[in-house]
Amino acid sequence: MTSGEPQILERGLLGMSAEAWERLRRQDVVIAPLAAMATVTHGAADSAAEELGLSRRQVYTLIGRRRKGTGLLTDLAPGRSAGGRGGRRLPELVEAVIREVIRKTYLTKQKPSLAVVHRQIVRECKTLGLAGPARNTVALRIEALHPVEVRRRREGSDAARPLQSAGGKVPDIVAPLDQVQIDHTVIDLIVVDDRDRQPIGRPFLTVAIDDYSRCILGMVVTLEAPSAVSVGLCIAHMACDKRPWLESLGVDAAWPMSGKPKALFLDNASEFKSEALRRGCEQHGIKLSYRPLGRPHYGGIVERIIGAVMQRVHELPGTTFSDPGQRGGYDADKMSALTLTELERWLALAVAGYHGSIHGSLNQTPAGRWDEGVREFGAQPLVAHPAAFLIDFLPVIRRRITRTGFVIDHVHYFANVLKPWIARRDREEKFTIRRDPRDISRVWVLEPEGTAYVEVPYRTVSHPAVTLWEHRQALARLRQQGHDQVNEEALFRMIDQMREITATAQRATRRSRRDLQRRRHLQASGPVKNPSAPPDEMLPPTNDDAAARPFDEVEQW
Repeated sequence: MTSGEPQILERGLLGMSAEAWERLRRQDVVIAPLAAMATVTHGAADSAAEELGLSRRQVYTLIGRRRKGTGLLTDLAPGRSAGGRGGRRLPELVEAVIREVIRKTYLTKQKPSLAVVHRQIVRECKTLGLAGPARNTVALRIEALHPVEVRRRREGSDAARPLQSAGGKVPDIVAPLDQVQIDHTVIDLIVVDDRDRQPIGRPFLTVAIDDYSRCILGMVVTLEAPSAVSVGLCIAHMACDKRPWLESLGVDAAWPMSGKPKALFLDNASEFKSEALRRGCEQHGIKLSYRPLGRPHYGGIVERIIGAVMQRVHELPGTTFSDPGQRGGYDADKMSALTLTELERWLALAVAGYHGSIHGSLNQTPAGRWDEGVREFGAQPLVAHPAAFLIDFLPVIRRRITRTGFVIDHVHYFANVLKPWIARRDREEKFTIRRDPRDISRVWVLEPEGTAYVEVPYRTVSHPAVTLWEHRQALARLRQQGHDQVNEEALFRMIDQMREITATAQRATRRSRRDLQRRRHLQASGPVKNPSAPPDEMLPPTNDDAAARPFDEVEQW
């Protein structure tokens, strides 16, 4: 989780009572359609006021907050507008230009693109001597419009009808990100640890599937059972730009399918009903719905795609297969070869291959279907601040501050911003802390006032960034060695040793593969010059064949 900002606004997810949160949710249902209109008549405002038990003036105040906000539920809360430090408020004259151009140009049957609308807004602002807004700002204002109103104005009433629910009927899926399904599975593969390549068990996969295009929008691989954390990480992976993540894996592949979904369709597992997930989705305008109990076919799309992924995994060394009868005498533990990171890299390439293969029910590739939807309906803007978005879905840790900062799982965290709170630590309550399990080199601490999160790194900055799972593995090894009192220095020494062993093993693997290629070349060109070299059937497999096979060679997805 990266951010160039020193702090991130809290935005009310934690400090608001359940009653206050429910009041905001009810208000947003009524106010959002009004805020999307160019003009709100007194009659419409009076009807909303009667429904909400407010005055007409209060309704117009809420409409103003919704229009000035960034699409968050807490934009409606008093004192929590998008303005101020770290906010995104524009001068009212600029907001008025944006609304007018959207009404007269965007919401028309001509259906101009975002680029055309943005250029006209910039021209109008320049004429008035105002600084024009950024293109992403205009995109956010358009995203906040009510989808039924947008479809009706741009395409007509008949086109808007499928988006309107009637008698409990599920709306049709007509565009990318209209509805996304998320589900988990245990992967049919034994992975090895990074230290000495010994089997450590089967990891879990959490995936998000776009119902419209069948594209895989997000993916998380963990060694821990599915939880609210893995769900939150998957939502963040889906909504944010994936290029930095692909670069960190060293994967040269395109995965442009990203964006914030309009609705999530989930099963009834407990991790899908956590308070953090519910509030995070309501905060960002993501509708939550669940499969009817006893009707498993409602999750067929995501389960079929997960099943297709597992079929490809069965080609890898260390597979456990999904059917014990297929396993026969195959020793999965003995044949296991991939670490969690290597599996994640392989899966990223597999997803890219899947997006380019013909999907049986679509009769086209998922990538092609996605591109068609984007051309017709426009691309959804990516989350502008990934760290702030992810924080809204991460679970909470509560700790008291000490003279040296915070201690979480034997790791110390400190920053100068903590000094005033340390000075009055005897009077402070426990602090609210959020932690990204993929990188625990820093945490986000909520200020005592409850207004913003501040970034707090390791106290010892020379310690390497590690994952929570790597940290727990090192902790377990120290305890196996009889360390009753685990300290931070011993913990990071263990992690350093484990990483050095991994690096040495990787260098040895590369040397072995180069030697293998040379021997195969010699065998292909003539008699083997080194009679002591083992024959091919005794050499270790390369593990590259399964990932390299094109998807048209396997069973159609």
